[in-house]
Amino acid sequence: MIEPCHPDGFLARPLPALGDEEGAGVPASLPPVIDAHVHVFSDGLFEAIWRWFDAHGWPVRYRLHARPVIDFLLSRGVEHLVLLHYAHKPGIARAMNQLVAELARGEPRVTGLATVFPGEPDARGVVESAIALGLRGVKLHCHVQCFAADSSELEDVIAPLVAHDLPLVIHAGREPKSPAYRSDPHLLCSADRTEALLRSYPKLRVCVPHLGADEFDAYARLLERYDNLWLDTTMALAGYFPVADPWSLVEARPDRVLYGTDFPNLPFAWDRELRRIAARGFNEATLAAVLGETARRLHAIPASAR
Repeated sequence: MIEPCHPDGFLARPLPALGDEEGAGVPASLPPVIDAHVHVFSDGLFEAIWRWFDAHGWPVRYRLHARPVIDFLLSRGVEHLVLLHYAHKPGIARAMNQLVAELARGEPRVTGLATVFPGEPDARGVVESAIALGLRGVKLHCHVQCFAADSSELEDVIAPLVAHDLPLVIHAGREPKSPAYRSDPHLLCSADRTEALLRSYPKLRVCVPHLGADEFDAYARLLERYDNLWLDTTMALAGYFPVADPWSLVEARPDRVLYGTDFPNLPFAWDRELRRIAARGFNEATLAAVLGETARRLHAIPASAR
């Protein structure tokens, strides 16, 4: 059993940079790698996010704007990127979605997801417009947007996703919690609330980042109960947060766990988690699933020509 973290959370105080060495690229010995959790924002939003991390999170190592983020990872041998973002207030999602659609347009190695602020006017229209632009799902962040996974505000977001069979990536885990958030993630988020979402929308495919941190055991049980739940690894297997790495989640259900990084907002090397997964000793099928094939199925990414 993996114990939950201290009630004050991972970010009770800012965490340090690691300064670890980075690799030149994805090792040729690995199966195709899909990074299913890459952040892109406008220049101004990125810089505001980095200021927040400086004050409350960790020192961001890769201060790259949107197109350089894409170029950095693709040039290092990552086969495909799933671009994520989130609107921190109403009224800005349409412009944000337009940016991501432009980044993804004409680049077959990129899949872009939309965002919307739950409860904002015409939230359904925002999502429908984003799908019309070619975006392939929605990313939400309960901590930043201050809503719960079982909130009725999600109805207008979910309806078009179900209609188009597109996934919802929702940061619904309790961590990393910071006192700088406008709401308390330990009160707002829980595996029980995620279960209510899964139960209410059995046709909605849901991906929870960070392996559901910090309720790893609870999310392991949810994976067994619900066929519409996926988890991504983002930062949870990097040996960085003050909790044991939940390797048992990966070992139990590699068909529902996908690799993601949180790039560029990292305090350590871009490939730290990749190298740790590669060194874990997984069999070939498990490694291929976690590093690429599970994400390929969830996001309907075309098969690799590799």
